[in-house]
Amino acid sequence: MTELKRKLRIAFIHPDLGIGGAERLVVDAAVGLQEQGQDVTIYTSHCDKSHCFEEVRNGTLKVKVYGDGLPTNVGGRFFIVFANLRQLYLVMKLVLTREIMRYDLFIIDQLSTCLPFLHMLGNAKTLFYCHFPDQLLAIRSSFIKKLYRVSFDIMEQFTMSAADCVVVNSNFTKTVYQKTFTYLKGKVNVVYPCVDLTFGPIQDKDKELAEVLLNTRDKFYLSVNRYERKKNIELALKAFALSEEMNNPHAKLIICGGYDGRVVENVEYLKHLHKISDTLQLSYATIFYPEISNLKDLQTSDTATKKVIFLTSISTSLKDLLLSKTELLLYTPSFEHFGIVPLEAMKYGKPVIAVNTGGPLETVEPLIKGKTENIATGWLKTADPEEWSNAINEFKNVRDQKVVVFSETGPKRVRKLFSREAMTNSFVENIKTFIDSKRTSYIWEKLLIVLFNLLLQVIMSRIFIVKPWTYLLLAVTSTLCFRNIGTGLYWLAVYLSISILLRGVSSII
Repeated sequence: MTELKRKLRIAFIHPDLGIGGAERLVVDAAVGLQEQGQDVTIYTSHCDKSHCFEEVRNGTLKVKVYGDGLPTNVGGRFFIVFANLRQLYLVMKLVLTREIMRYDLFIIDQLSTCLPFLHMLGNAKTLFYCHFPDQLLAIRSSFIKKLYRVSFDIMEQFTMSAADCVVVNSNFTKTVYQKTFTYLKGKVNVVYPCVDLTFGPIQDKDKELAEVLLNTRDKFYLSVNRYERKKNIELALKAFALSEEMNNPHAKLIICGGYDGRVVENVEYLKHLHKISDTLQLSYATIFYPEISNLKDLQTSDTATKKVIFLTSISTSLKDLLLSKTELLLYTPSFEHFGIVPLEAMKYGKPVIAVNTGGPLETVEPLIKGKTENIATGWLKTADPEEWSNAINEFKNVRDQKVVVFSETGPKRVRKLFSREAMTNSFVENIKTFIDSKRTSYIWEKLLIVLFNLLLQVIMSRIFIVKPWTYLLLAVTSTLCFRNIGTGLYWLAVYLSISILLRGVSSII
């Protein structure tokens, strides 16, 4: 295990500490560093104890919330504006309470807006974790939105330049980062997200549901994704329909993922998948998991006879149960930034078929006959239904002939590269490269301080008619900002000169 030479006081800043991939990474990184003996605190603008990870709920991690009362949007618009304002409010609270001076290191992710302020107003070093460039995720459906986003695109690159270190979640994201932020200099390293290697309890409700959905002899293939078009779930449907399993009465396809009836795309895409199933002559049933109140209603239905089962917004417990029981995971998104689900399947020793773009290129070890049987964890294929159906057929032969022992290769790969220990070690290695280095001084930082002090000088000269102590205050401000007495005295002389000039201009006017 890689460790830091000294104990650090580390603060994480994250916008909304709910339940999601980014939040899981923050929690795992915080727990990993805390287990190494570091003093860790997470700052966030929102944290609902009924909708967060267990480490946050049970107090394993210290969490402070600043700015939860501020709005997140106006009329369903300007989310990015208010997200930035909430983060800046959080930083202001850190400054006013002097907590900003307590830490040696700030680790920030998702929003980089606070980075210049943390640099200027505190002494701590900063590390920014880039999940993916925000400007590439923004929807620009109109000219107004395109214009509206320009300032945020510029600000994203500028603010990230203030970080002492930037890391990304995959080599794929690293390539995109370098193409997007052409003006940012400095080496960018990869810190892979991790998978929890423990196995949580399965709820009795979910065990009973699985028994209702499947007959005794049934085997099933699994797709886990949000119900969004970019996830390309129809690829799983088409591949399954083309495979030999289409004619196997005991083979099923279970599709599950996040779904919100208030989100138009979720509703429309599920209907679209229904139409595709009809076209492919795949019988199906749809179960809205959060709405299940009585399993007896499902028992009296013919759900277990259907070829495809759509499940919406399932619990972590049910997802884990399905991953542990499935034959094969069908991971359909293209150009996924990282993708945690394949790792979750590999943790249970299950093979994966994924598209050969983006994150899966780094997580899935493809089977190459005669070469990778001892380490393979699945297949990487183009997003073509026929190729995928051939891979499904190949999987059956590999499984029956025991060519690859996926129950061993999957967990082994996850433990080696994607465990919490591996991720913590990566964080520590990156922290070591800059934590004791000389503080960076930026030109824009000096210009901002000069402009601020000049503005203050003008205001005070008007109010107090240039008292000697106002210059002393300005000199002290400069000394604190530049962290150098000589520099403070230098700018005092500049202020005096400008003051004389301003007084002269004022008298003429």
